[in-house]
Amino acid sequence: MADQHSSYHRRIESVVERYRADRAAFEPPTDPPAADAAMEYCREGVGPAVMVYVDARAGDEDVRFTEREFDLLHEALNGYLSLYAACYGVETAPDTTVREAAELLLDTHNVGDVAAVLTGVPERTGSGDGE
Repeated sequence: MADQHSSYHRRIESVVERYRADRAAFEPPTDPPAADAAMEYCREGVGPAVMVYVDARAGDEDVRFTEREFDLLHEALNGYLSLYAACYGVETAPDTTVREAAELLLDTHNVGDVAAVLTGVPERTGSGDGE
């Protein structure tokens, strides 16, 4: 039986291929934080991974991702979150769902905020009363 996949399959593959290449090329910063590199991983990795999901849910209610497609999105999203944190000198192995990240993006409208909330990096300072 042929593997059925969604109309978003090519976009998902593209995000994962880029993640794997970025992961292979990653060099930890010698003097963290490397905030610019971290934001690049957000813009070029976390954002595109999340937007595949957002676009599918916003524009095409009937789209159904396969288990493999969800696994690939999960790999790319969490991999990019790990690279983001590593730019701050923090080693982490996040296990965030794409849906959770998408909901945060829709709330914050800022992929950098999404990465910061999901990884806890950089560590937040201040009293935290800013509701």
